[in-house]
Amino acid sequence: MISIEPHEISGVQLQAYLQSSVGPRPIALASTVDADGNPNLSPFSFFNVFSSNPPILIFSPARRVRNNTVKHTLLNVEATREVVISVVNYDIVQQVSLASTEYGDGINEFTKAGLTMLESDLVRPFRVKESPVQFECKVNEIISLGTEGGAGNLVICEVIKLHISEDVLDKNGAIDQYKIDLVSRMGGNWYSRANKGLFEVPKPLSTLGIGVDKIPDFIKKSPVFSGNDLGMLGNVEMLPTKEEINIFVENSFEVKAVLSSDDEESVHQKAKEYLDNEQVENAWKLLLAKRV
Repeated sequence: MISIEPHEISGVQLQAYLQSSVGPRPIALASTVDADGNPNLSPFSFFNVFSSNPPILIFSPARRVRNNTVKHTLLNVEATREVVISVVNYDIVQQVSLASTEYGDGINEFTKAGLTMLESDLVRPFRVKESPVQFECKVNEIISLGTEGGAGNLVICEVIKLHISEDVLDKNGAIDQYKIDLVSRMGGNWYSRANKGLFEVPKPLSTLGIGVDKIPDFIKKSPVFSGNDLGMLGNVEMLPTKEEINIFVENSFEVKAVLSSDDEESVHQKAKEYLDNEQVENAWKLLLAKRV
């Protein structure tokens, strides 16, 4: 067994050990607005429920390890003392991953992730329509745990209204744990799906995905693709070039056959096969083959 004192290793190494050891961790998809009402959306896996009476949730937007800056979420809850926390199930996990991308000021992560803003009843931040459970919260207290990179900030939230989709309820009105299909974070790029086990959502922190908003409408409006599919397509830094697409088509008899059918749904179904096998670049090349 190796033994380590925290000061002996870098902050990045320490964070990796902690996140890989303490899990699975539930995910808070936190929606906030700034003082001018501009929306922000970001997931946090330093999160849990800590009391039922009063109903208290706590999540922690930590200072960034690499440069000791703070997240928009923290600035927003400090300014407005309000937040909506939506739970994350498997149906939206790719879009939630995309929402974690650190876009610049003024960028709406709802739009980038292809998630729908739903007005709240008692607070200003928006709910995430696609989430099966949403908590409208007032912020009771924010506790800073330090001033260096990696230091957390405990945002203590009191639930003042919750919204539950009927789709995840059983015949007795309780939340069915199979239907809600929650996911949680592990270390690295790994997630855990309730009753299904581990799966990976690769997205390096340096990646700035184009976003679902940049996907052409003929793809976004296709009945073939789910929200997760769109999240994967939106999580690329750039689209393939015409040359890359031509090489891809020329080297595959199967792709040529699909394209020659002039059946757009067949093309989309084949692209979905690529997505199911995490071959996102191939999916894009196929989808764009007749449009370059």
